[in-house]
Amino acid sequence: MPSSADYPRLRSQQQQALSVLLGKLTASNAFYGPRIRAAGLAREDVTLDDFCAAMPVTTREDWAQDQIDHPPFGTNLTYPESAYIRFCRTSGSTGRPMTWLDTRESWAGLLDSWGRVFAAVGLVKPTRIFFAFSFGPFLGFWTAYEAATKFNHLCIPGGGLPSEARLHLLMDTQAEVLCCTPTYAIRLAHVAAEKGIDLAQSGVRSIIVAGEPGGSLPAVRAQISEAWPGAQVYDHHGMTEVGPVTYQCPAEPGVLHVMENAYLAEVVDDELLLTTLLRDGSPLLRYRTGDVVQAERHEPCACGSHELRLVGGIRARKDDMVVIRGVNVFPAAVDEIVRSVPGIVEYQVRISQPEDLPELTVLIEAPDGEATAERLHRSLQGGLCLRIPVELAEAGSLPRFELKAKRWIRC
Repeated sequence: MPSSADYPRLRSQQQQALSVLLGKLTASNAFYGPRIRAAGLAREDVTLDDFCAAMPVTTREDWAQDQIDHPPFGTNLTYPESAYIRFCRTSGSTGRPMTWLDTRESWAGLLDSWGRVFAAVGLVKPTRIFFAFSFGPFLGFWTAYEAATKFNHLCIPGGGLPSEARLHLLMDTQAEVLCCTPTYAIRLAHVAAEKGIDLAQSGVRSIIVAGEPGGSLPAVRAQISEAWPGAQVYDHHGMTEVGPVTYQCPAEPGVLHVMENAYLAEVVDDELLLTTLLRDGSPLLRYRTGDVVQAERHEPCACGSHELRLVGGIRARKDDMVVIRGVNVFPAAVDEIVRSVPGIVEYQVRISQPEDLPELTVLIEAPDGEATAERLHRSLQGGLCLRIPVELAEAGSLPRFELKAKRWIRC
């Protein structure tokens, strides 16, 4: 269940974990040891405030370059390679795919964090969970699946199957929980409608979504809930390089709590920075996640947690922002507007640069065509204060996505 530790006690626990982590890294981590010493933090009396003030941030480019310079795993390894048992890799959606290694102990900690995600959903007794994704090298799939087995849930894999076959397996097993991306939950609903599969007859009562912004956006949540009668949507987010980070507030949908027993969280210029307190084998210190958030702390939250609240979940990715005629446009904002307009089956955003000035065009698949396009055009203008062209695409011509959707295309 969500942590009941009060805030001073939580900070004390973080202080102890940080002291242990800094000691280990100073002694044996070739990537962070020199950085810690250069920041004047190679001492026993470092406070959380000292650390946040003196330790430089870590960027994706920092550890990416380290792995390029020291292939295949880089120098951010606290232990000999023989201590590591798990290999994962980032998706490469924001750059070159990078590898990550975990020890048995750090992997167990990641599973415990997923246990908190399941507990926040209310999975306190053995439950049938359907995993609607193929197992690649990405950490989220493996940790979710293995955590479910650790906490005595029946895991039903949907890997290697087309969407229709997954739906039949989901219906046949009467799985009670579905794990997938927000995009794929919507995609499965569209396929079900095409194939005459009545999702009201499924056993799904909880849908845990992750992998892309959207699970905390009201319009996206509403579209998923409407498509899956009787099911509640639960958002969560994490990253291969840090692990499972948040769980949905049990008392307030649309709010995520950072699992601060495992992370020291900061918000700088609306960007979430994370220090992995427990994943010491390949840690990250003050890591710039690129996640845009609106953070606040209630003492306590209505759910009883004292952990940091992210209102609206992950609102956007900093590196996804496009400036259109002086207006900052984030993909998540466009997605919420598109999802609020009924009748859109799929969409794509094309970014062109006439005269070196970016412009957007939205392509949609919609059965009633021009009427839906006009409604979306008005909604985009009202929501973004921009006139954005909306064009119709032929049915079935736009890509469908199982994992992270890549709807924004540069032309």
